[in-house]
Amino acid sequence: MGPDDAQLLAFERNGWLVFAPDPSLLHWGVHARPAARAAVADPAHARWLDCDGTWFVGVDVLPNDPRGRVAGSPPLAGAAVRFIERCYGALPPLHPAQVSVTYPGYPRPRRGESEPAARYRQVRDAAHVDGLRAIGEPRRRYLCEPHGFILGLPLSRAAPKASPLVVWEGSHHIMRAAFTGVFADQTPEACADIDVTDIYVAARKRVFERCRRVALPVQPGEAVLLHRMALHGVAPWDDGARADPEGRMIAYFRPEMPGGIAQWLGAQP
Repeated sequence: MGPDDAQLLAFERNGWLVFAPDPSLLHWGVHARPAARAAVADPAHARWLDCDGTWFVGVDVLPNDPRGRVAGSPPLAGAAVRFIERCYGALPPLHPAQVSVTYPGYPRPRRGESEPAARYRQVRDAAHVDGLRAIGEPRRRYLCEPHGFILGLPLSRAAPKASPLVVWEGSHHIMRAAFTGVFADQTPEACADIDVTDIYVAARKRVFERCRRVALPVQPGEAVLLHRMALHGVAPWDDGARADPEGRMIAYFRPEMPGGIAQWLGAQP
């Protein structure tokens, strides 16, 4: 078995991989970091500063092109990209990346967040599966965005306990089983209207009981890849933890699967 096979097996088993510092990603970050800083400072993006100023949500604010080029950078490359190409056949066209930034004091409650939701953010890292949106009142969950994967590229340096990304190892297996039971034999049109709230909450509870919580305090030049169904979140910022002036800044790419929910359920890994 070669190193690539071992990586694939580890990703299939655990639902996450961290790739060692890569010169191509360090070079990419030299271009992306100023562009990300500008996006954070742009008054047009002020609505993304939330949690009493401790989190810049930054959805789709990095002005990259579909190959990841930004502010004169080369396209995204390196070991993480090669791994994605091996798994999915090609790096899909990329949306403008999210620029997620946490600051000392995170988390404070989000605007309009209920007390139980704020407590969940504090004690459970706001753990979630991407693509499930809370809609309506009361809030109910629907699969609106069937992502292929989650690729995180750090743009600033931060101490290990300065609000790292966290993931529940192996949680994607529990989530896949739960969602397969819901969406199997449904048409794509019907899937979009299925309320998955109760199934999701029950599966999440099983994850907390059975899966190991792993902190992933990645640094510039590294890359972190999460399985699309992995339960993950962001830890609180520990008192005294230090980071660059930008806070902990990470660009996230989550391209959607062209085959929709059927491909989201069935594609490997």
